[in-house]
Amino acid sequence: MRPSRTRRASAVALVLLAAACGTPAATGTEAATEAATEAATEAATAAASAGRTVYPLAFDNCGTRVTFRRPPQRVLILNGTSVGEVESFLLLGLERSILANAQSYGVSDDPSMTARIKALPTGGLTMNKNFDVPAEQVLKLKPDLVVSTWSGGFDPARGFATREQLAAAGITSLVNPVNCAMGKPEATEQEKRAYRNQSINSSLEFLSLLGRVFDVQREAFDLIGRLRARVESVRARVAALPPRKVLIAYPGMAMMNANGLPAVMTGGIYDDVIRAAGGVNAFAGQTADMTRTLNREQLATAEVDVLVVGLFTPEEKGEEAAAKLFAAYPHWAAARSRSYTVVSDGVYLGPLNAWAVEKISKVVHPGG
Repeated sequence: MRPSRTRRASAVALVLLAAACGTPAATGTEAATEAATEAATEAATAAASAGRTVYPLAFDNCGTRVTFRRPPQRVLILNGTSVGEVESFLLLGLERSILANAQSYGVSDDPSMTARIKALPTGGLTMNKNFDVPAEQVLKLKPDLVVSTWSGGFDPARGFATREQLAAAGITSLVNPVNCAMGKPEATEQEKRAYRNQSINSSLEFLSLLGRVFDVQREAFDLIGRLRARVESVRARVAALPPRKVLIAYPGMAMMNANGLPAVMTGGIYDDVIRAAGGVNAFAGQTADMTRTLNREQLATAEVDVLVVGLFTPEEKGEEAAAKLFAAYPHWAAARSRSYTVVSDGVYLGPLNAWAVEKISKVVHPGG
């Protein structure tokens, strides 16, 4: 049984608020570090492209040493108000390894994705008051791997099984590495920096990690190559064109804003998706909690050339949402030109960033 949409919306607000607002624009040093990391990741991916995983495979994951003696066969994917991890499994063809999946969204930039996720087993899981699988259910299900989008998925204070508890039961745990700092009070500076500087490359790095763990490195290499090529094709097309101001707004996530306004996404991967599409975030460089604190005056005085309407539920209508925002803020250049597009999960951390980049670019630079 899933929690009600209102309660689930509140849970999404808690996690996405941290993701959206905890990612300020990178400094020059951080941008250089990110570029070096991307280059190193690409080199490592290329080196592993023709390789097979040698087990046991051991590495550090968010400060926990994990060891895989074979490809996992009974995977539990925790909710974490994310959909990026389960989508990564599906695009890599790993659905047969999923024992139970707690991630869902109901709308996707990939038209086939919602049905594919819905078809996955759920293991009869129920969520606790913190909107994820309680410890007793995880242990009873006896998976061989538990995947969480964030470190908080193993927080005992929230009623979740700890990584130590799972290890004692012979269960390996894995956190999406770019989210190590999320829900981890003792996070290292490197983990905090990686979280602040999330990018499209962060989404691809998780695919590469799954390729190693499940011995599908060739499949991961090919998939990453295809996704990266789509994004880079857009970057090349718009590179010489002047950037336009883009606003990403999720009307259905108004619970994230203290003033009941649409959730406006800034920083990190949101800015990277916009940049790849040839734009610049209308609120680039703002304070860390802009999504929560944004007020009507700030939204009214924003320069918005292109509106990106984010869908949170399948019941929402992008065209209607855009019309309401244009009516409320008629002075926006986007309102006068009716320049908008609709996205859903493609701007989040996950493997569908190429879909969002392509959609946004067609409105930012339609003739470019």
